[in-house]
Amino acid sequence: MTGTAPVPHNVAVLALEPVVGFDLTIAPMVLGSAEGADGGRLYDVRVCGMNTSAVWSTMGYAILPQGGPELLAWADTVIIPGTQLPGARREGTLPAEVSQALATIREDARIVSICTGAFVLGAAGLLDGRRATTHWAHAQDFRRLYPRVCLDENLLFVEDGRFCSSAGLAAGLDLCLHLVRTDHGSEIANAVARYAVVPPWREGGQSQFIDRNVPEDGSDGTAPTRAWMLRHLDRELDLAALAVHARMSVRTFTRRFKSETGQAPGAWLQQQRLRHARHLLESTELSIDEVARAAGMGTAASLRHHMRTELGVPPLTYRKTFRAVRQPVGQLRGS
Repeated sequence: MTGTAPVPHNVAVLALEPVVGFDLTIAPMVLGSAEGADGGRLYDVRVCGMNTSAVWSTMGYAILPQGGPELLAWADTVIIPGTQLPGARREGTLPAEVSQALATIREDARIVSICTGAFVLGAAGLLDGRRATTHWAHAQDFRRLYPRVCLDENLLFVEDGRFCSSAGLAAGLDLCLHLVRTDHGSEIANAVARYAVVPPWREGGQSQFIDRNVPEDGSDGTAPTRAWMLRHLDRELDLAALAVHARMSVRTFTRRFKSETGQAPGAWLQQQRLRHARHLLESTELSIDEVARAAGMGTAASLRHHMRTELGVPPLTYRKTFRAVRQPVGQLRGS
């Protein structure tokens, strides 16, 4: 018996002015490229606005949506790309018409944000009590505006039930490929990735590449000890020694440390060692063994293990990638 073609999954991409142009194109490109064995489209992707008028993007061009907010009730998946919508980004509020439109989304629909689209979902209260992520550069603003959301800006994307969110820009590609993989399997997702010429898989738990401030010695709590740890990453730093440095009991130090950083001391230390190793790979000619020792990782094998686990790439690949990025622009262009 000949099988029938699958019914396309309906996807509405809501463009809220000014919409981030790059983010807006991700879902139509990735989901719109997914095809079944018979060559039929697996997703019916439509861009909508608050009306059918042109929507300006942050990139200086406007797009003409295919429909208005009525498409939100039609969709099996609703995607909110990044936006600079003033109320959501600065005040934690939404225009009444946007709130009303979001309220029409079906209760069984999947709801997805890309980058700062999470601010819209946060303002609508849809992420309260849920895990989410957004671009690391906007994490502080997000936490201030939406303290009820469990934000983790260290991740590329987060899935919490029917709610999904991605970090900035290219992480939206990873999330949309994850949606295809979840819906239709790795073979189809890999085919889409090959068409888009992007890596077929970056685990959602992979860290964003983030620069962080170093705590000051003069601050209270565990900050002085954290600053001391950063200056001695190449040493053996056990919990008892850290507690002694902080002049606290191990129990109090562990509790205070987690309260101040959101992480246990060992996890935080491992993260800082990995960050220092990345810095050395980017900025020095040290061998992989030397980088591992200087960062307190012990051996090259240990460094490779942690980089593959946390970042998805081995040290040499990371060094080559970021050395290329740091070349002068003219050199990259072959001049």
